Amino acid sequence: MKLLKLLRSDEYKVISENFLSLSLLQILVYVIPLITLPYLTRTLGVANYGLVNFAIAFNAYFQVLTDYGFGLSAVREISINREDKKKISNIFSSVMIIKGILTIISFLILTVIVFSYQKFAQHWLLYLFAFGIVIGTTLSPTWFYQGMERMKYITMLNVLTNFIFLVTIFTFIKKPSDYIYVPLLQSLGLITAGIISLHIIRRKFNVKFHIPPFEDIKETFKDSTQFFLSRASVSIYTSSNSFFLGLFAGNSAVGYYSAAEKLYIAAQSLYGPLVQVTYPYMAKTKNKKFHRKILKYTLILNTLLCIMIIILAPVIVKIIFGAAYMPSVWVLRFLAIALIIVIPSILLGYPYLAVLGQQKYANGSVILGSLAHLAMLLAVSPFINIYIVAVLVIITESIVLALRIYGINKHDLW
Repeated sequence: MKLLKLLRSDEYKVISENFLSLSLLQILVYVIPLITLPYLTRTLGVANYGLVNFAIAFNAYFQVLTDYGFGLSAVREISINREDKKKISNIFSSVMIIKGILTIISFLILTVIVFSYQKFAQHWLLYLFAFGIVIGTTLSPTWFYQGMERMKYITMLNVLTNFIFLVTIFTFIKKPSDYIYVPLLQSLGLITAGIISLHIIRRKFNVKFHIPPFEDIKETFKDSTQFFLSRASVSIYTSSNSFFLGLFAGNSAVGYYSAAEKLYIAAQSLYGPLVQVTYPYMAKTKNKKFHRKILKYTLILNTLLCIMIIILAPVIVKIIFGAAYMPSVWVLRFLAIALIIVIPSILLGYPYLAVLGQQKYANGSVILGSLAHLAMLLAVSPFINIYIVAVLVIITESIVLALRIYGINKHDLW
């Protein structure tokens, strides 16, 4: 009740509607993998499952490039200018043009790398299929709906994406050699939802794609660069875990680590609606008291969830992935400890530090954290294993959280 008193009735209606829509999405996004993951891990086997995740991790670098921080900068600009149709059309068109150019550049880089190295060339079709995920995310302007605070569209489109993936996985993946089609089927759902999404933006929001003045495109690109550096840092060091394991420890190691990481990411995503709803609200109001309440209750819930994961890890791994994945148990436990650290770190980042004018701490903390993480990965690469990587995640997230707390204390933002 104290939390609700901090909001006006109209604000409460918008935030609660968006939160419920995104929460429904996260429940469905969480449940569908719980159906497909056990099937995939058992059907493909550890090595092939690891190879698929290695290909997806490799293409994640290109997702970082094509996103270019618009998941933060474009959300802010759309949120601020939502009543100005002309401005919104300019922002939308500029972002889509930039993302399209970056997607073409990414594909050219991918092609050169894949056909230049034997490790990639022997599975070249797998990497090309996985690039469809990059195309799908480029076509899916989640940032637009988030900025407009119309999260129900994100819910519907993501449910569609996951439903397509669910149906096609059980239809076409029947034996270990079918692993090559997994990223293709995932791409199919994303691209379909992306095309529908663009149609909705044109019909429902009357936002039409056009070629904006070059200066507008240039300014949009420049404005997002600061966000790109931080978002890239997070994505690069998370993707690098599977990538380094694949390079130095083999596909089976990627399989064991990716299994636990999938649950770690799914647990993080439970808090996604909270971040996505509070960020545009905080960008407009800078209501620190409201955010402190959100943080307090989230910390309590998250700690209880992590304790439960640590205790039940053996049961969770065996039921979801199968007995062959028991080496993932301690990885999951280490990542649960990391989750205790990462959730408050996320809530203190862009929904708080950034909107209060201290972007350098929100951005700089992850840049420094990712540099430290990559340096540690390189240092341990000769003897890298799944448990070392999980411990490095804990260390890195601790660095990021410490830097953000330092920024809040230094500028007396609490």
